Amino acid sequence: MEIRRKIPSAPSVRRLPSYLTIVKQLQHEGNEHISGALIAREMGLEPIQIRKDLAITGITGKPRIGYPAGALADAIERFLGWYDVQDAVLAGAGNLGSALMGYREFQSHCLNFVAAFDTDSRKIGAGIHGIHVLSMETLETEVRRRGVKIAVLTVPAEAAQAVTDILVRAGIEGIWNFTNVKLKVPGNVVVQREDLSSGYAMLSVMMKTRNRTEKESP
Repeated sequence: MEIRRKIPSAPSVRRLPSYLTIVKQLQHEGNEHISGALIAREMGLEPIQIRKDLAITGITGKPRIGYPAGALADAIERFLGWYDVQDAVLAGAGNLGSALMGYREFQSHCLNFVAAFDTDSRKIGAGIHGIHVLSMETLETEVRRRGVKIAVLTVPAEAAQAVTDILVRAGIEGIWNFTNVKLKVPGNVVVQREDLSSGYAMLSVMMKTRNRTEKESP
């Protein structure tokens, strides 16, 4: 019988990196134990939400004491898989792709870009943030040769599915999709789509709500 593991709540997982940043800062300031209430104040959330989110990592705190700071940071990093280096390739070395390759936090989270691929002859053979750019024509061969399992997709929308098909044939198991295309992949491949416009939409609504509140205030 096939056992299907339940994927934790996406909002909870998305909040964990912010918790980790707070925990490490508080640990640096000398805190040996960190309460859910303290993290809640920093995040603007309810303590019960913090406890629920942290519970998915397997760690439990003690009433009125909290969580051991080092163990808490360790539990979050292990749950996120940030102790194991994950090699990745990037398809589409344009402005967004270049910016992602230069994001230093990825290295601290053990995401290691081993190569980038593009169709622009001016970029092929060059290096971007120390990462070699190869021809898109070699994508399948290089991914197979390197045994990479993760790909970051930042190609133009019209090329997204075709490039995805190549990645799947090459053995890619996880795709971080920064295009606006809903990709079609087999069941053994996972896709995480990042919609940058949704983040901007949230920011816009928050600003409009704040401005409306200020105007209505006596």
